[in-house]
Amino acid sequence: MSNIVDPLVGRIAARIRAERERRGWTLAQLAEASGVSRAMINRIERGESSPTAVVLGKLSAAFQLSIASLLALAEGARPERAQDTDGEAGVCRRTETPEWRDPATGYRRRQITGPRFPAEVAEIRLPAGARVPYPAAAFAFVRQVVWVLDGRLSFHDGDDIHELGPGDTLELGDPAPRVFANTTDTECRYAVILTRGARP
Repeated sequence: MSNIVDPLVGRIAARIRAERERRGWTLAQLAEASGVSRAMINRIERGESSPTAVVLGKLSAAFQLSIASLLALAEGARPERAQDTDGEAGVCRRTETPEWRDPATGYRRRQITGPRFPAEVAEIRLPAGARVPYPAAAFAFVRQVVWVLDGRLSFHDGDDIHELGPGDTLELGDPAPRVFANTTDTECRYAVILTRGARP
């Protein structure tokens, strides 16, 4: 694992703990709400285990946050971004942007926009054969568009399956169980554009 990724795992751990404590929840209460075992949550919060995308989806659903929001909050302000406290525009180099990697599937996610920007934009790289499911609650309180940049994406939206190619976009509706799947033998690269509604 690269030195770009390691600090991000620690920040994700801290964010999960902070979100749990902000709600006054015990580990057992978060485990019950998310379906993730108390032991696993404890290991994640202590930085002893890197959560998978599926586990992050379950935890974000319990917090009523999207997984994108949870990761964006964990990434926070990128220190190398040339942006001042008033939110002025600035440059962020590709090499300076943290990238999160799912230890189970190799899925990689890079946050494009900073924390003050009104929409969240992330670049995702989904390896050949990877499949990442999320519960419906992970999509609460957000409007989201998926935009395929390279490769092909099989997107399961509840009972519907959308086969998306380069340049195709899909605007998501009401929350539903969803799966991002790459059934091809080459990587799929896509962007997720998200705006938040009312936060819990």
